[in-house]
Amino acid sequence: MSESGPSSGRPWPYASPGIPDEWFERIPGIPLSPREVRVLMLSQLRLSCRLRFWDIGAGTGTLPVEAALLCPTAPIVAIERDEEVAELIERNCRKFGVTNVQVERGSAPECLADLADDPDRVCIEGGKALAGILHSVWPRLKAGGRVVAVTSTLEGLYRLTEGFAELQARQVEVVQAGIYRLERRGAQQAFMALDPTFVLSGEKI
Repeated sequence: MSESGPSSGRPWPYASPGIPDEWFERIPGIPLSPREVRVLMLSQLRLSCRLRFWDIGAGTGTLPVEAALLCPTAPIVAIERDEEVAELIERNCRKFGVTNVQVERGSAPECLADLADDPDRVCIEGGKALAGILHSVWPRLKAGGRVVAVTSTLEGLYRLTEGFAELQARQVEVVQAGIYRLERRGAQQAFMALDPTFVLSGEKI
């Protein structure tokens, strides 16, 4: 196992999540959920191999890859509107040897109607209107299901919090993740802050 990623397509060999960000293939300008935030999102999702998981706005595909490694028989759908980014997700799935991720090309919430099976778990990582996506996915979510949504803006936090309240979600939690990493800057090392991220979660009665 090299420092830059899995060797010869070998998957992440550990039971715990937390693949380093630099191990994933990337496209400049396409967002990536940082490792520390990704681990928090996975803990809030409460996945298992028997639960169907949708990741909306999957971006680089880091979350579907980690979820698939944790639950190798769970049906996972990664939803991404951009063809080039969808192909990036597929490459990252191949890189880590996961085979249970279906990449759905489409723009949420419109494309959600095309998905045949209702989800038990949903993560909203991106989209033009987070609250609109939340309202669109809620009728499809199975009873007892969970939605996790992430945003880095106060406007997104307000709209998602309001959306969970309107939908009468239970067990609503909001966690603000402030992450610092020790990085070298010239001859010195300093703690550098990542963009603060709000992680919201709620359950359907």
